[in-house]
This record gives sequence, C-alpha cells and structure tokens, in this order.
Amino acid sequence: MISATQLRVGMVIKENGGLHRVMYVHHATPGNKRGFIQAKLRNLDSGLQKEMRYASSDKVEKAHLDHRQMEYLYQDQDEFFFMDMQNHEQISLGRDKVGDIDSYLSPNQSVVVVFFEGKAMSCELPKSVDLTVTSTVPGLKTATVTSSTKPATLETGLVVQVPQFVKQGDIVRIDTTNNAYIERVKN
Repeated sequence: MISATQLRVGMVIKENGGLHRVMYVHHATPGNKRGFIQAKLRNLDSGLQKEMRYASSDKVEKAHLDHRQMEYLYQDQDEFFFMDMQNHEQISLGRDKVGDIDSYLSPNQSVVVVFFEGKAMSCELPKSVDLTVTSTVPGLKTATVTSSTKPATLETGLVVQVPQFVKQGDIVRIDTTNNAYIERVKN
C-alpha cells in the first residue's frame, strides 16, 4: 500500500478489484480546505476510464507487475505473438491489450510484455525504434539550408515527417511517444 500522494502517471494500481493504469494525477490544495488527489484511471481489462478523488491520507494498493523482455514474432488478424527470449515460450496478446502500437512493431523486435499474476496484460515499446523507409518523394535540391520536411511511409505503414535528405531504403529512428523523426541510422 502506498499513499495517494505517491501516485504517478503510468503506475498500475488495484482499484475495486481490477487493475487500473494511472493516466493523469493532480494534487489540489484548495484554500483552507484539505488537499486531495484527482486521478484519471484506465481499467486494463475493459479500457474504460474513470476519475477518482482521494484524500491525501488515503492509501492505494500498487500492483506488483512482472516485466519480461520478449521478441515480437508476427500478427495474425487481431492477435500479436511474442516469444520469451529465456525459455522460448510463446504468448499472444489481443489488440485490446496491445493497443495501437502495431505501427511500431516489426518482426524480431524486442519489447517488454507486462504480466500480472502470470497473465500477460500489456506490451511496452522502447523509447525509439528503427524502421526502414519504404516510400517517400524525392528531396528538393534547394532544401539544403531550410529545415523543411516531407512525408515518408515506413515498413509498418506508419507515415512520419522526415528531413529532405532521407530517401527510400534508409533506416530512420522514430520516437514512439510522439511519432517524431530522431535521426537517420543507416542509408
């Protein structure tokens, strides 16, 4: 059990018999009233969000999660298959657990799968991924001084804005938190 004042975004807690990810936390201290914590929680099973208000003295139960490094294998319709690198055990996660991260997943990529009491709950991407540019328009010759960008389609179908010098076949590093181009890794 932790104090409600220790809640942080991304933390997973047990609330009303279910697991919830903390999406937003605000510590409010209105005038001469007692402080409280306003939190937005997302149920990991149903995906529904709800707002909760805790007194500063309230206790919440933090869920103890197991994080395992796994390798992404393939996708079959709405099922994603992963392999544990230690014991070669394979698991599958539905789209409801994986979310919209399939635009970053390429075969043999390393990801972290989160388990609770032996059951796979979700998948976490690294901060950045390296993907191959499959198509983009030719760069402008006059764009050497300006910082203009152009759209590029990556091997997973994700479309991002890249600098003019990036061409088809290049490998680029993409930030998974905001779809932003970081750098060209290899051309």
